[in-house]
Amino acid sequence: MASSNFYLLSVLLIMIASGARAMDPSPLQDFCVADKDSPVRVNGLPCKDVKDVKVDDFFLAANLDKPRDTTMSKVKSNVTLINVMKLAGLNTLGISMARIDYAPQGQNPPHTHPRATEILTVLEGSLYVGFVTSNPDNKFFSKLLNKGDVFVFPQGLIHFQFNPSHDKPAVAIAALSSQNPGAITISNAVFGSKPSIADDVLAKAFQVDKKVVDWLQAQFWEDNHN
Repeated sequence: MASSNFYLLSVLLIMIASGARAMDPSPLQDFCVADKDSPVRVNGLPCKDVKDVKVDDFFLAANLDKPRDTTMSKVKSNVTLINVMKLAGLNTLGISMARIDYAPQGQNPPHTHPRATEILTVLEGSLYVGFVTSNPDNKFFSKLLNKGDVFVFPQGLIHFQFNPSHDKPAVAIAALSSQNPGAITISNAVFGSKPSIADDVLAKAFQVDKKVVDWLQAQFWEDNHN
């Protein structure tokens, strides 16, 4: 009986430890360059045969030193994400990055990364940033960042960046702790889902009239990522 209880306790501890480790798995080899043409479907991407791996699998001429166009976005920002879909050599390495351009008064609106923590560095201009903790506290942490400042957004929490300047653009570089961090922009997901969430549901959730929900759902919700 004692040995049986010990076995059950051991299994429970293993399950808890596995569930608590919510991040990309550690690689078990030097690299696993993504084979995007493979018919195999796994949690991630299968590996190329090592003999087929080339140096350019680890390289991307991303031109991240060049400003991005922010005029086409309603939120006046442009996120250039470098993840495993653009750089195959990132597969299994648990990291990605992005350049974010903000027009004056531009923002990267409230969003979450379900699979990654983000660390952001301001390269040019200033940014007002913040994140909100989970229920029940929903505590808001915010800070005005200047050139050279660094800020971290914990995994899964709603966060944003806003350029408060009326005449100067801003630029930031973000590093994320997943090869494919994902992004859920709150407004897009709630009011721009396909098909739409029932307006009765959203009206009650936001405590507004259904006409307000219908108007919001009728807007053009766009993605500022590319």
